[in-house]
Amino acid sequence: MAAMERTATPGIYKRGGSYVVVWRHRGVQHKSFHRTLAEAREAKGRRTGGGGTAPVTRATFEDYATAWVAGYAGRTSRGFTEQARRDYARSMAHAVAFFAGWRLADVTAPDVRRYVAHLEGTGLAPSSVVKNVAPLRAMLATAVEDGELRVNPAVGVRVNRRRPDGEDGEQVAKALTRAQLAELLDELPDDWRLFFALLAETGLRISEALGLDVGDVEQGATPTLHVRRQCYRGTVRALKSRAGRRDLPLSPALARGLWVARGAAGDGPLFATAAGTRYSDRNVRRVLDRATARVGLGWVGFHTLRHTCASVLLDDGRSIRQVAEWLGHTDPAFTLRTYVHLMDGGLGGPNAIMAALPVGNTWATQHPRTAANERVAVTAETHG
Repeated sequence: MAAMERTATPGIYKRGGSYVVVWRHRGVQHKSFHRTLAEAREAKGRRTGGGGTAPVTRATFEDYATAWVAGYAGRTSRGFTEQARRDYARSMAHAVAFFAGWRLADVTAPDVRRYVAHLEGTGLAPSSVVKNVAPLRAMLATAVEDGELRVNPAVGVRVNRRRPDGEDGEQVAKALTRAQLAELLDELPDDWRLFFALLAETGLRISEALGLDVGDVEQGATPTLHVRRQCYRGTVRALKSRAGRRDLPLSPALARGLWVARGAAGDGPLFATAAGTRYSDRNVRRVLDRATARVGLGWVGFHTLRHTCASVLLDDGRSIRQVAEWLGHTDPAFTLRTYVHLMDGGLGGPNAIMAALPVGNTWATQHPRTAANERVAVTAETHG
C-alpha cells in the first residue's frame, strides 16, 4: 500500500492516484477518498464549514466542561451562586463520564438523547434527570454563544418528566393511608416524631422544614407557621418563588408540641441538633429510610408526606387553588394534574392527620424536654 504524502492543505493527503481526507471523530480516525484535489478540498470544506456540530473547537468534552463549570458557570452576572456552581459540577460529572474521550464538537443530538436514556436507566427520578441534563444544555448553549460550536445539539431533545408507575404510564402521587401514617410515626424515634408530624400536617418541602426558625411559629388562639426560607444542602437561602412564601395554620396539638420542644429556645433553628445546628437532609433521610424499612413502607419519601397532606386537604373539601396555595405551588394547574386522582379518596376527615399523630400526648410526655416547657405551654393556652 502506497504511503500517504502531505499536500499543501492540512488534513488532505495524496496516495497513489487519489486524494485522502483524514479526520478524527470521537477518538477514531476516519478517511474519505477522492479522485482530484478539488473534490477532496470540497469534501473537507463541507465538514468544517457545514451544519451540525462541525468541529469548530478541538477541545475535549471534559476540558471544556471543567473550564465552563469553574469559570462561566460561576459568573454572578448569569445569576449563578456558589451553591449553583457546585450543583452544576456534580451534574456535569455524569456527562463527563459518559462522554469521556470525546471532543466537544463530536456530540450530536442522538448522543444527547442516548445520554438522557442513560440517566433514566440508572433509576434516577424524572426530576433528577431534568436537573442533570439542564447544565449540559446550558454548557452547549454557551459553546454556541462563544463560537465554539455552530449549533446546540441539545436543542429539541426531550426529557421524560414522568415515571411510569401505573398502567396509564403517568407518575402517580402516592399518599399514605391513615393507618400507614400512624404506623410510620409510631416507628420513628421519639425525638424525631415531631419533625415528621410537621411534614405530614403542613406538606412542607423538606428544604422548607429545615429552614424554619423558632420565630416562624406563632402561638396563640390561631397558631400559624410562617414559611419564609429554605435550607438546601446546609445553606439557608431565599425561597424559589413568591408562592413559597406562605402562612399555614397549625393544629393546636402540633403547635403545643412545637412549644414544648422549642418554646424556651428564644431563637435559632426550629429543629436543631444537640450542638444547636440545623438538621441536615441526609440525617433526616437516614432516619426516615430506617423507619420505613422496618414497617415495610420502603416507597415512602419526603414528598409522600407532602402528598398525604394534599390528600387530606382535598378530602376536607379544599379547592385546587387552596391546595396549591397551601403547598406553595405557583400554578394550580400543576396541582390539579398531580393530585386529580386523590380527589375521590384520601385519609378521610378534616382532622385525619392529627388523629394519627401522637403529638398531643405521647410525644409531649416522651420527649426529654418536657417539664418547664410543658408548664409554660399550659399557661400560654390558658391565657393565650
